[in-house]
Amino acid sequence: MTIVILKLVAGLLLLVGGGEILVRGATSLARIVRISPLVIGLTVVAFGTSAPELFVVVQSTLTGNADVGVGNVVGSNIFNILFIVGLSALITPLLVSRQLITRDVPLMIVASVLLFVLGRDGILGRLDGGILFAILLGYLYWSISKSRQESKAAQGEADTAPGEPNTARVVMINIAMIAVGVLLLTFGSNWLVDGSVTIATRMGVSKLIIGLTIVAVGTSLPEIVTSIMAAVRGERDLAVGNAVGSNLFNILCVAGLASMVAPNGVAVSDAALSFDIPVMIAVAIVCLPIFLTGNVISRFEGFVFCVYYLIYTAYLILSVTEHVLRQSIQSLMMFVGPLTVIVLIISVARHFRDRTAPK
Repeated sequence: MTIVILKLVAGLLLLVGGGEILVRGATSLARIVRISPLVIGLTVVAFGTSAPELFVVVQSTLTGNADVGVGNVVGSNIFNILFIVGLSALITPLLVSRQLITRDVPLMIVASVLLFVLGRDGILGRLDGGILFAILLGYLYWSISKSRQESKAAQGEADTAPGEPNTARVVMINIAMIAVGVLLLTFGSNWLVDGSVTIATRMGVSKLIIGLTIVAVGTSLPEIVTSIMAAVRGERDLAVGNAVGSNLFNILCVAGLASMVAPNGVAVSDAALSFDIPVMIAVAIVCLPIFLTGNVISRFEGFVFCVYYLIYTAYLILSVTEHVLRQSIQSLMMFVGPLTVIVLIISVARHFRDRTAPK
């Protein structure tokens, strides 16, 4: 058992290190081609920090552990919003770009619902994966094109000079960093999946729960580091954009690619369809009114997000152990949901009232 735990920890460390190296290289390349920080967070950084999920899901799918893969995608998305955005907002209130409110968060909601709809038959097949991945490609093309147009307009069509010193060398270094990051992610994902599945089997814990908790949190460590560092450094757009972008990549790229490469598709369990994916959809929907009100995520809202994640995790653990407190947590969740909706409606109503009030 000790060797299995060491393998699990080593896998997590390789994932974090690989994700960090990949993010640094990819972000530097993105800046060379003049992409805005928000779009970097939504695309390049989001892809880099979602790479652990991609490798874990593909690996678990190919080795016949689809529940770990599906649980990882869903669990990571819930963790990204409730815990990572929540913790970042606790450090400093987060400014929310209008682009996030009008385009990226609605797309995250649509992608979450689409995952549920496509998985209703219990399987994500190649066609389902192709649909998800095609949406991702369209999203990337539009986001990057729009950002470059805005950047050129703001800078008077000032592109990087062809003969700029060290540009080629910098590009090669960044490409090498990306390659090393991918290599570390490959080994890390293999060890993490093997270790987590072994532990789940020995302890009698379902692979779905392992994917929703240990693996999801482990593969989201790059997002934690990136968003918290962005919040500390004042890049508050990047902190939120990274979380939202990672969620989009998890569904459209990770689930999409895994479904396309898996010989028999990716199985979606009844437990995921009946509880965890609906929770993921609810979390995505909750973002929109919170992001809308004042374009700021306050410390209190960050605190509420973190508390919600703790309640959700407690429910998962208690449901596995069949603890006597499970029913109490379930009742609390049934109460918290409607209360949150009421608070959101009041907040949105106040927001629009303040906007339309005469000054």
